[in-house]
Amino acid sequence: MEKDSDQKIVVLTGASRGIGHATVKKFASENWRVITCSRQAFDDRCPWPGGEMNHIQLDLSNPNQTIEAIEEIKSKIGPNLHALVNNAGISPKGKNGLRLNTLNTDLKTWGQVFHVNFFASVVLARGLQKELASAKGAIVNITSIAGSKVHPFAGPAYATSKAALAALTREMAADFGPLKVRVNAIAPGEVETDILSEGTDQIVKKIPLRRLGLPEEVANTIYFLCSNESSYISGAELHINGGQHV
Repeated sequence: MEKDSDQKIVVLTGASRGIGHATVKKFASENWRVITCSRQAFDDRCPWPGGEMNHIQLDLSNPNQTIEAIEEIKSKIGPNLHALVNNAGISPKGKNGLRLNTLNTDLKTWGQVFHVNFFASVVLARGLQKELASAKGAIVNITSIAGSKVHPFAGPAYATSKAALAALTREMAADFGPLKVRVNAIAPGEVETDILSEGTDQIVKKIPLRRLGLPEEVANTIYFLCSNESSYISGAELHINGGQHV
């Protein structure tokens, strides 16, 4: 992913695994330059060229670090940013991987979850608004099916942060629209990644399509919302869950 003045650029958070990993590969295959942000240092095993020079190690749970990272991102992208994908998310678990609930989730955990899953999206979008406007770009926020119904594995901090992100998407669509920047969200259901919780197979039995989603299917939808093929879609939240929400 060498720099090219005509090459489109996307900034993607949470790129190190799962949906984020698949999304990087999708954009790279379409010849976009991908600026990745994650808590982890760049892994040499990531199968895309130029990844290390386009990677920013960033802990989104730290608000000061997130704000400071804006200038580093700007130094890498130049005057135009064609897409921002707010994919990073955390869903803490209790002892032995048990679901945390409203009775036992401490305030520190609530704060960490909201900084990563919600506030970081505001900070990055606002900090990069000029570059997004210059390119008439797009923002995609990754919400979740847990944002609209109680989930057996995702706790309330995660669920309410994703519900708030869905509302934020609508607000951002109204605010960024006059800048010619589109803002949408996708709400994945059960997706086949290496962090699936034990018992997911019982959920799959109740999904109308009777299968897990693939990271590539989610990545393709993210790409669609960042492309010209969705040029009149803004303020939407697309369900990617095989009918699980019905």
